[in-house]
Amino acid sequence: MHLHKYEKIWLIFGIGSLIFFLAVLGVAAFAFGHQPPSHMTTVDSQNLDEDPVWSNPGLEKIDENTYRARLIAQAFGYDPGVIEVPEGATVYFEVTSKDVVHSFTIPGTNVNMMITPGHVNMTSHTFTESGEYLVLCNEYCGTGHHYMQMTIEVIPQ
Repeated sequence: MHLHKYEKIWLIFGIGSLIFFLAVLGVAAFAFGHQPPSHMTTVDSQNLDEDPVWSNPGLEKIDENTYRARLIAQAFGYDPGVIEVPEGATVYFEVTSKDVVHSFTIPGTNVNMMITPGHVNMTSHTFTESGEYLVLCNEYCGTGHHYMQMTIEVIPQ
């Protein structure tokens, strides 16, 4: 089979563009820390109130500038509804759901998780600027979905 000179040029250009696009996409994904979830921790979503780890969700100080936030997504809200962390703190979020699929999204950051009942989803974020950060649910979870939010208050040190 004989290919015309212009067909060869367009094939080389198209394949080269595809390879370049995939390389840029791959490098950007790793450079910005995008990775698939690797935590496979499970929990009994029907008995969270009896679980010693999940019966009292909230913020726990790990060391000087590191915190763990255990949060429960439930019908049209998060438990607790407000947490306070100091500016510059790194927060490790551990989030699970009591009832249906929810989302845990902090607009303006890389924090965006799908929260499923029975699984503990984990991510971390360092809050470098003080202010209030709104946490939203991006997964439709029922008629009161638009009310589902919580606040992270980052206070200056």
